[in-house]
Amino acid sequence: MGAKGLTRFIHDQFAKDYLEELLTPYGEVKAPRRVSGEVREIDVWFAPNEDTPPSNLSNLGLLGRIAQTPALIEPFRNPATDDEICDCLSKLLTIRGELKREAHRNKLKLNLAAVPKLWVLTPTASATMLEDLNTKVDQQWLPGVYFMAKTLRTIIVVIHQLPRSQDTLWLRVLGRGRVQQQAIDELEALPANNSLRSNTLRLLYNLRKNLEFRQDLEEGDRNLIMRLAPLYQQEREQILLEGEQRGEQRGIQQGERLIVNNLLQVRFGAVDEELAAIIEPLLALPPEEFTPMLLQLSREDLLARFRKSD
Repeated sequence: MGAKGLTRFIHDQFAKDYLEELLTPYGEVKAPRRVSGEVREIDVWFAPNEDTPPSNLSNLGLLGRIAQTPALIEPFRNPATDDEICDCLSKLLTIRGELKREAHRNKLKLNLAAVPKLWVLTPTASATMLEDLNTKVDQQWLPGVYFMAKTLRTIIVVIHQLPRSQDTLWLRVLGRGRVQQQAIDELEALPANNSLRSNTLRLLYNLRKNLEFRQDLEEGDRNLIMRLAPLYQQEREQILLEGEQRGEQRGIQQGERLIVNNLLQVRFGAVDEELAAIIEPLLALPPEEFTPMLLQLSREDLLARFRKSD
């Protein structure tokens, strides 16, 4: 996989993790889900809980409306091409075939309500492509949402055409450039106790960490890294504030320890015995010294540095 391919994979993984994080409380999420035939995977397959009323999904806005019925969700970092949309459609038809055969084995008629709808999330889409796919708008939905023929159960959401509102925030986070940065601004402006805000910021912070060590990043990714840079400081300040409220100096120390542990886990996947052994020496340094080390040094350099200090 080339550098650009790996960068796209990082964004794709963020989109899957993000959608799974937001939708899991309301149903079953399979991300990814392999389909038969060729080796192909659906990015996110969501089945809402039968006892989840639509009103419970209202805090997700447009994403919540999408999640009211079974859904295959295919997010694209770059504008989806007509070929890629056709590939997504072929996955949907494969799933429909599986459900139809299962119904036949059980001597039942296929329940169309159980057949998921396909939602293609793309940052932009040309008018020509939308016309060639014979998409239509529905006045009951927001601008930027395009429906293909009813039988195909496929909808294209053009993220950069969505109006800037709270209803579209959770989808605009998956946009690019200015649209994504505006969404991050709105996200940060939400109350600090908003669980969707904190979970999304955590995932965005992880995205930044995965991107910043890549070479040959596009300008858009470099700008994204710069925009997300303050998130660590905000997270740190919030943890320290909570620590102070719980017990002044003891709380501060616990907060610092939690930050160091979280950063080690994000950077290296797990805090094993070797990494755990350097937490105390790290905490002996001021935050302005240990923070750059945790963000920049490799595992080997970190371990070597503190072995020397021992």
